Amino acid sequence: MISPEVKEQFKAIVGDKWVLDRPAELYAYSYDATPMYQALPDAVVLPASTREVSGILQLADTHRIPVIPRGSGTNLAASAIPVHGGIVLNLNRMNQIHEIDTRNLTATVGPGVVTASLHQAVETLGLFYPPDPGSMRISTIGGNVSQGAGGMRGLKYGVTKDYVMGLEYVLPSGDILRCGGKNVKDVAGYDMTRLLVGSEGTLAVITEITLKLLPLPDTKRTLVAFYRNLVDAAKTVEAIIAAKIIPATIEFMDQGTMKVVDEFARLGLPLEMKSMLLIEQDGPAEVVDRDIERIAQMAKANGAAGVEVAGSPEEGAKLLTARRAALSALSRLKPTTILEDATVPRSRLADMVEEVERIADRYGLQICTFGHAGDGNLHPTCMTDERNREEIERVERAFEEIFHAAIRLGGTITGEHGVGLAKKDFLHLKVGESGLELMRRIKAAFDPNAILNPGKMFAASERRRWVVKR
Repeated sequence: MISPEVKEQFKAIVGDKWVLDRPAELYAYSYDATPMYQALPDAVVLPASTREVSGILQLADTHRIPVIPRGSGTNLAASAIPVHGGIVLNLNRMNQIHEIDTRNLTATVGPGVVTASLHQAVETLGLFYPPDPGSMRISTIGGNVSQGAGGMRGLKYGVTKDYVMGLEYVLPSGDILRCGGKNVKDVAGYDMTRLLVGSEGTLAVITEITLKLLPLPDTKRTLVAFYRNLVDAAKTVEAIIAAKIIPATIEFMDQGTMKVVDEFARLGLPLEMKSMLLIEQDGPAEVVDRDIERIAQMAKANGAAGVEVAGSPEEGAKLLTARRAALSALSRLKPTTILEDATVPRSRLADMVEEVERIADRYGLQICTFGHAGDGNLHPTCMTDERNREEIERVERAFEEIFHAAIRLGGTITGEHGVGLAKKDFLHLKVGESGLELMRRIKAAFDPNAILNPGKMFAASERRRWVVKR
């Protein structure tokens, strides 16, 4: 609990209206987008500046109060759950685009800037910020950076970590530090920027972000290919990459996902097919036209039962919007939807999808799979009901097997969602016990009193997907 005296000190830093502690307000910050995790904070604090963040952290560190940094709460790893109470530090007031530098092709923003808003702002200047997580219309840049977010354009353009050039951040001591910047080359000391990206709020609070921008592509075209099996779809992906064609997007949907998305978006998909690929290419018009023609030929040569090229940019956008709606469409089926992001090398894509199907059958579960085929990042998604504890136990065991299968196939337990609370019991599968111990030592160096997002990533705890409300 936070004493009334300390709470008044928080109010003195940010103003009375920016410290929330009414029951309804605390409840609103007791969960994020990850199902079945919930715990109440003691207060919610909304700073408006780096100096305010510094004061808040210094006060919290003095009184050993847990601090859970938070953006829009769209993360899918339970990283924003205040499992030990304390304060949720909501950074959404720090939502200014400070600068778009057209000479250096950078943008400097606050952590509360919504991802899609940045896209729109830079595109009006003929520039391009490629990372496009599925939650981009809601998620914030700070959250993307903290969780190491990916997106549909990861194959060609990379993910969030590839665009973070510099950071301003605050330690629990209140010290305000900077790393990186606008320099294209900078190897002065340890790469603190890369260390903080994906650290899930466990090392420091990020208060300003400098991002790399690219020129906006001239044009884009989209095609879809339908398959009677999974192997042919995977072979097509391998053939495209082997031909040295790197599309902007190669998305995969299995039959179960296709059915639900088609019902949701009314696309008229051939639902007798086992799988489909949705492929977009962008760049100069002549290159895009040539690549799309070659991709269509390769799809047919590798067993596609049908290939269709979108007749217009609007039609292509509709297809991609439908793919982005996959999670929303699946979420309509049952009360609880659990989406994961096991990732494997591209060459093991079909093997991983078949593993998911086998595991789902073994445990009698409905698991649909979609994802980013171009980079091997799959989203096995289970529709269930958290009130059915027996089924939830089967879901737990099934996903444990899925994570083990991903590791066995040379993959990882998470490609873009992060570890958080949801997958910390499986992190050792990827990094080993010595790797975990090294991470703990890094954590202690940044946060000696362990106030920043405690209980996440590698701390030991009971292996459950739910946290009883405090």
